[in-house]
Amino acid sequence: MDNLAEAVSSVLKEWEQMKARLDQLFRERDQKNANDLMEKGITLFIQFLHYTNDETSIPNRSLDFDQLSSKPVNIGERLGFIMARPGLYHSYRQLSELMVELEKLYAKKNIKNKSRPKA
Repeated sequence: MDNLAEAVSSVLKEWEQMKARLDQLFRERDQKNANDLMEKGITLFIQFLHYTNDETSIPNRSLDFDQLSSKPVNIGERLGFIMARPGLYHSYRQLSELMVELEKLYAKKNIKNKSRPKA
């Protein structure tokens, strides 16, 4: 569990740095560099999604959102939009919201797990 917590912490730290850079790129209307960084951000989100669902390895197959117990609302449509148009500011805002929602779900799951009696 400690390794998972460290991995999540690393993902969130990397996202914060990426987010600051994306803010700057979108302000400068640098769509090419924003697009490249957004693709890395999407990968980071998918990695975090797997960690939140207790999957330490990231499979190379497509995501089956129905199989995930912890996921943001309408993730399929939202992530599909972002992946189709990573260079748009609206995609960046949507990815940021997905990260915030997933962070809340991760925290909620941790609280539930800690309050469960040990068997």
